[in-house]
This record gives sequence, C-alpha cells and structure tokens, in this order.
Amino acid sequence: MDAVSGGRAAFGDVPRPSEAELRTILARRIDEERQSVGLVIGLLESTSRRLVSHGELEQGDPRPLTGDTVFEIGSITKVFTALLLMEMVERGEVALSDPVAMYLPDGVTVPQREGRRITLQDLATHRSGLPRLPSNFLPKDRSNPYTDYGVDQLYEFLSGYALSRDIDLKIEYSNLGFGLLSHALERRAGLDYESLVRSRILDPLGMSSTRMTLTQEMTTQFASGHNGKLERVGTWDFSTLAGAGALRSTANDLLTFLSAQLDDSASPLRDAMTAMLRLPHPSGRESAIGWQVVTLDGTFTRDSHRIVWMNGGTGGYLSFCGFEPIARTGVVVLANASSVSSAQAITNLGLHLLDARFPLNQQSH
Repeated sequence: MDAVSGGRAAFGDVPRPSEAELRTILARRIDEERQSVGLVIGLLESTSRRLVSHGELEQGDPRPLTGDTVFEIGSITKVFTALLLMEMVERGEVALSDPVAMYLPDGVTVPQREGRRITLQDLATHRSGLPRLPSNFLPKDRSNPYTDYGVDQLYEFLSGYALSRDIDLKIEYSNLGFGLLSHALERRAGLDYESLVRSRILDPLGMSSTRMTLTQEMTTQFASGHNGKLERVGTWDFSTLAGAGALRSTANDLLTFLSAQLDDSASPLRDAMTAMLRLPHPSGRESAIGWQVVTLDGTFTRDSHRIVWMNGGTGGYLSFCGFEPIARTGVVVLANASSVSSAQAITNLGLHLLDARFPLNQQSH
C-alpha cells in the first residue's frame, strides 16, 4: 500500500510528503497498478506550491504532464456552481430560501411535497428530493451522455415528477439538482453558465485555464481521457445541466482557487467563499454549500480535524480538490482515466495527502 511516511510536519506530528515519496506513489499507481495513463498532484502549503506528475497525455504520447495540463474535472464543477450561488446571495440577487420556481418560466411546475417548495439551498445541498438524474435522461450517445439533454426535457421532467420523500429529509446526491440550480442562476443573471462563472469567479481569480469551452491554448494542453481499460474515450459536453459537471481545468488553476479559499485578505469572493462553509446540518453532521466535509473519525466536535473536499469523474477523467483550513494546506489530484475502483483510490489519495492519518484504503465518511 502507498504510504506517505516522511517529509516535513504541517501540523502536529502529521508529516508532509517529500517529492520522492510522491513520485513513488504516482509511479506505482500508473506503472504497476495501471490506475491511470497520467496523474498530476498539486500541493499548496502556506504560500508555496509543489507539482508532481507521472505518465502521459495519451497512450504513446511522450509529452509530459504539467501543472498546465487540462483535464475534465466533473463534479468539482459543483463547487463553482455553489460559489456562484453564494456570490449572487452576497449581491442580493437571490436568497438561499428562494424557491427555484421563482426563476423558471410560467407554466413550468416544480414538484412540491406537503406544501414545501424546493429552494436554491435544497438544490445546493442535495436535499431537494430530486433523483440523481431525471427519468427522461436517455442519451443518444452514452459516451457523451449530457450533451443532448435540453431545456424542454428538463421542464417536461419537472412538471411531471412527484417527489417520493419529503424535501430536506436526507441527502440524495443529484446531478439533476445542481444542473437545475445552474439553469436557475443563468436565468436570473441573464447569462449562460460559462459566461456567468467566468465573469463572476474565473476572471476575478485569474483562472484563465478553467472553462467549459476549450481555448486554443487549452486545446494544446488537453489530456486525452481513458476508460478503466486505459482505452482512449471521448470528452463529455454539457448543455442544460452544465452546473453539475461541465468545467475543464488544470492543477495550477485549481491551486489558485484553493489559495483564494484559504486567503484571509479581502477579495471580491472572500465573503461568498466563507459563507459556503457556514451551513449547520440538522443531524449534527457538518454540511456545506458545494463542498463535502469529512473528519478522521466521522464525528464533528469542536476539536475535530476537518477536511473540506470535492471529487469528480467523467467518462475518461477523475479529480480531487480539497483543503485543510487550520493547516492552510490544499491538494489537487487529476487523472486522465476513469473507473469505479480508481475513483475511490483518487479520493483516498487526496485525503491522505491532506492528512496522512487518513489511510489510503479508508472509505470517506
């Protein structure tokens, strides 16, 4: 099993990985265990960054992976959608308690239950009662499943769906919910999702290599995706449900994003980023807008050591992005191959690099 047992202490007696140890981990994962074609790890420690990579952009492509190599980041997109929501809340453009129906056309019916309406907060915390995907999600091309799901199909599903459980009863992970949230925010702002995220988040933070639509420069740096057999696969493209997983990014850009999250200095997004983590959960387990929060033992007391994180996966890519607020450290892991077993391995690696007390074979809470 991989282990990070040396390096320098970041907090308490928990060591930080050395570059040699990171390279050993990556080589084992790619050359021996065949978990991916290429891997990039980015570490943020105070004001310094480290980048370590191994593997190829594509099978047989000798070009090295770097901090500027572009990957699909899948559900890490949800963090940007959630931040966009909180930024619009800070501006007074929307409220978390607003029913999503406020931002949809007349004639579109959003399901209710027991007189309770689905709010923007319900969507952003996966507590809306909506399923993971709509029942009329029937892609013509399963290798690019989201590209042909349109607005009319979304409205048709909402108008005909009956909730099977109470709203806010439990967490039920929903790509549909975040896609609906991004659609509502688009309509409120009068901009498409990519333009909205770019103008409100990416440009202010200087994240020029995070986009839905690849720029010419990003195209030259784009890593090819692969399936679990390490065969090349195509990209995923999103339309109506863009806020659930449409963004592509780099380790350098995501480290910039984490740096902004950990920076106490004033910035246009400071209050919105802070507000994402101030959401008490009625069960006592901590929750957040967009992010997941985990502790080593699964409990949340005043002294619990918290890690804030999100992962993502598409047909050919896996990703992890997380930070530890007290130690002020961040980790990004990007892979250009995707399988169920590798997805858990990437998440465990990210948690382990943030705190070596998280074993690499431990399921996240």
